[in-house]
Amino acid sequence: MSLNENRFNEVTHVIFDLDGTLIDSEKIYKNVFMKLAKEFDKEFSHELEMKILGRKEEDGAIIFCTDLELPISVDEFLELYYPICEETLTEPSLLPGAEKLVRHLAKHNIPIAIATSGNEWLSKIKTQNHVNLFSEFHHTVYGSSDPEVVNGKPAPDIYLICASRFPDNPSPDKVLVFEDAPNGVEGAYSAGMQVVMIPAPEVEEELKRHATLVLTTMEDFVPETFGLPPYDE
Repeated sequence: MSLNENRFNEVTHVIFDLDGTLIDSEKIYKNVFMKLAKEFDKEFSHELEMKILGRKEEDGAIIFCTDLELPISVDEFLELYYPICEETLTEPSLLPGAEKLVRHLAKHNIPIAIATSGNEWLSKIKTQNHVNLFSEFHHTVYGSSDPEVVNGKPAPDIYLICASRFPDNPSPDKVLVFEDAPNGVEGAYSAGMQVVMIPAPEVEEELKRHATLVLTTMEDFVPETFGLPPYDE
């Protein structure tokens, strides 16, 4: 666990990323990108994965097609990409500690929401087996299909929009974000919010620099550290 003491304050609201934070879907996305790269005799490198991770779908497609110099348009790529996603993303499991924390915050009336770079229809496919849990969230902002989110992660837009949709429109410094992706951490940091990062093991230290707190798993999170109600046990 590591902590940036300079940005460590009590919060009143919590925003969660979805993929790789609440549900174990990032490795499925990685396999999709690897499969599509292989079809064009290209390699989906770790560097390229880090550039795409957490971004809006179209933004990721642009980077993928450009960096690999694919002989197809972004729209043509997405026509290949979406059917594979729809087929393979039907049953991602919840990540360790996710349900416990979401239920705990909801029980104690802490306003919670989701800010995902994905689009609405695919996100609903990914969460269809956990409808009851996801009904605990006040709202969800879908970066790839919400017209208000012009600039995706690592821009701060989605977090600021997500916070503004709480009834009391909290100040950014009162919002805590949970993220796995460096692009998401950068966006939340730019929005003036504290960020708990739960990265994949292969994420380099340099890409964690703007996280307020870095954890191995959400199970390690101690709510009262940020002024939230402690677990009941």
